[in-house]
Amino acid sequence: MTIPTLILASSSRYRREVLEKLHLPFECVSPNIDETPLADESPEQTSLRLAESKARKVAEAYPNALIIGCDQVATVDGLQIGKPGNHDNAVKQLTMLSGKEVIFHSAICLYNSANQHMQSTIAPYYVKFKPLTPGQIETYLRLEQPYDCAGSAKSEGMGIALLEYMRGDDPNALIGLPVIALVNMLQQAGVDVLSVSRS
Repeated sequence: MTIPTLILASSSRYRREVLEKLHLPFECVSPNIDETPLADESPEQTSLRLAESKARKVAEAYPNALIIGCDQVATVDGLQIGKPGNHDNAVKQLTMLSGKEVIFHSAICLYNSANQHMQSTIAPYYVKFKPLTPGQIETYLRLEQPYDCAGSAKSEGMGIALLEYMRGDDPNALIGLPVIALVNMLQQAGVDVLSVSRS
């Protein structure tokens, strides 16, 4: 079994690493879209809209491909939290998250640009941070520098030490690419990842 061209509409190295677990050939293309939330839009609506918009944007250059779009919106106490970008912002973010539960709304879609068929869903993931001291926060950030991660914590690294629990159907959703949902979508699109010929 061979597959159509597979495109990951993302420049995220974390999502690329997750997709590589499936051992499928794919390309990464940055969609370059405006990711500003719309007024009165829920976190779920934002993540789903952006995932689909990314896939459709990349489809303009790839008219005969399966395109994976993803987006993630993290919220705590109803407020959206993004990537800190630098050390000072990460300190503020982890101080705010100390002892609280964060919901990661991870949307994924698979868009067949040949027939314009879109499959999409959201895989929520729940993470509870331990109560953190300023010293613990500082030590963690100096060791890992997770400034490009929403919530300032990489669960696949030492960030796991910051957490009280993680709950959800797919741990990959926390990284921003729900693989279980993607495998099901690929199956619906005629691609059985366990039957693809690999050289």
